[in-house]
Amino acid sequence: MLKEKIKVVIVDDSAFMRKSIAIMLESDDVIEIVGTAKNGQEGYELIRKLRPDIVTLDIEMPVMDGLTALEKIMKTCPTSVLMVSSLTTEGADATMKALELGAVDFIPKELSYINVNIIKIKEELVKKVKEIVSHRKSSERLKRLQKISGNKAGTKSSHYSNNIPDIDYRALAIGISTGGPLSLQKVIPQLSESINVPIFIVQHMPAKFTKSLADRLNNLSKLTVKEAEDGDEVRNGFVYIAPGGYHMTINSVSGKGYTIHISSTPSNTLHKPSVDIMMHSVIEAYGRKTLGLIMTGMGKDGLEAMKSLKKLNGTCLAQDEASSVVFGMPKAVVDAGIADAVLSIDQIPIKINKVLSNERKLCRTSI
Repeated sequence: MLKEKIKVVIVDDSAFMRKSIAIMLESDDVIEIVGTAKNGQEGYELIRKLRPDIVTLDIEMPVMDGLTALEKIMKTCPTSVLMVSSLTTEGADATMKALELGAVDFIPKELSYINVNIIKIKEELVKKVKEIVSHRKSSERLKRLQKISGNKAGTKSSHYSNNIPDIDYRALAIGISTGGPLSLQKVIPQLSESINVPIFIVQHMPAKFTKSLADRLNNLSKLTVKEAEDGDEVRNGFVYIAPGGYHMTINSVSGKGYTIHISSTPSNTLHKPSVDIMMHSVIEAYGRKTLGLIMTGMGKDGLEAMKSLKKLNGTCLAQDEASSVVFGMPKAVVDAGIADAVLSIDQIPIKINKVLSNERKLCRTSI
């Protein structure tokens, strides 16, 4: 639990947005707004001076835009940055660029509008800020302890053999949230073109953002990556990303394999798309030959599906604490005692390639 105040700087050219974000964040007594700025240049100078724990940064601003400011921040005074993004195609593309430059996550610009969801939006914003800062400070403490003790492992993953059973997997299902876009860019482009199973991903994001993410990953990857569409035929070597605002499930077509179903129901889930709903569907289709992976993110979406997979003697993987932006979703899997391996972001694509690519048929090797 955080004992010190979380210091926040807000950078936005809209006075209304600066005030709205400040009101939401300071509704929690552990968060303190230590400064505000109306453009990227002012924001950069303020951040260098105040060294806040986290920054909210608009993209479209005069004098210096958010992307330019972000580059300067990351080079000279790196800190956790949440981008403030408009829910448009252009906003999504710019946000993907910001995440590549080092922003940890984003918040929708429309969050300040008075609507029926304002309480939920405020709660999510506050929780996101607190968990990102808490995890970063925990990671910094861990690094200091490792330096003092000389222990370079020092993470929960060191308690696991990290061996993945070498079976005839038929699908890979990935659940991911906060910190996901950059993490996926470190994993999906590293996957071998000889992967011979379909890959299904739920990344908690709004509509338009998942399309931009899929297009970006497709340009970087050897595999075909696409935002899933209703009726898509499931093909080996394809990566399907659930569209923001909708659930993705897998339907069996008699004698013809599987197709993807995109739906807005159920409507009462905490997340849409939901990792649990996607994974339960994939597990129903492929059984214990589903390889489940939970990566960085807040909360515990995906835990119940992973429990179901474990009951079938399936394989459950989790990203480790050190490489997660927020060790929430993977921690839930680890704490439940169902993780077969806890892997760093660098280990994940290596292990996946070894068990899912065509080469494994030629040389079955225990890993």
